[in-house]
Amino acid sequence: MRAVLQRVHSARVLVDGEVVGAIERGALVYLGVADGDTEAEAAWLADRIAGLRIFASEERPIDRSLLDVGGAALVVSQFTLLADTRRGRRPSFTAAAPPDVASPLVDAVAEALREQGVEVATGRFGAMMQVESTNDGPVTIILDSADRERPRRG
Repeated sequence: MRAVLQRVHSARVLVDGEVVGAIERGALVYLGVADGDTEAEAAWLADRIAGLRIFASEERPIDRSLLDVGGAALVVSQFTLLADTRRGRRPSFTAAAPPDVASPLVDAVAEALREQGVEVATGRFGAMMQVESTNDGPVTIILDSADRERPRRG
C-alpha cells in the first residue's frame, strides 16, 4: 500500500461537478493499494497517517500530528501510485490490486483513521475525480507499507 500525504489548508474532491468530500486543515491522502495488500497494511498506514508529525508547533515547523492538531483527512483512491515506469513509455499498473480488493482496503484505511478520532472525508472509488487543494508548506510525504519492515539505519 502506498500513500502520498500532503499537508493542506483545505482540499475537496468533485465528481461530475458535485463535491463528494471536503476538509479544512489536515492531510490530503492519495492512496494506492497493491495486489497482495491486507488489512494489516491498512491499519499500519492509518496509524502512520494519524501519528506522523508534519504540522507546526510553536517551537518547530514540523512537530505535531494530525491527531495533535485536530486535523482531518481526505482519502482519495489512486491506483496510479503503483505505476511501473521502468520499461517503455506507457506505465504498467499490474502491481495495483483489482477494484474488488482495493476498494474495501481503501475503506479500511478511512475507517481506521476514524477509529483513532480523525475526521475523514473520501473521494468516490473508481470515479473520474477532480481534486482541489491548497497545500500548506508545501509538505508532501510518501508512505509505503513495504517500509514498515525495514530496520532503521544509524
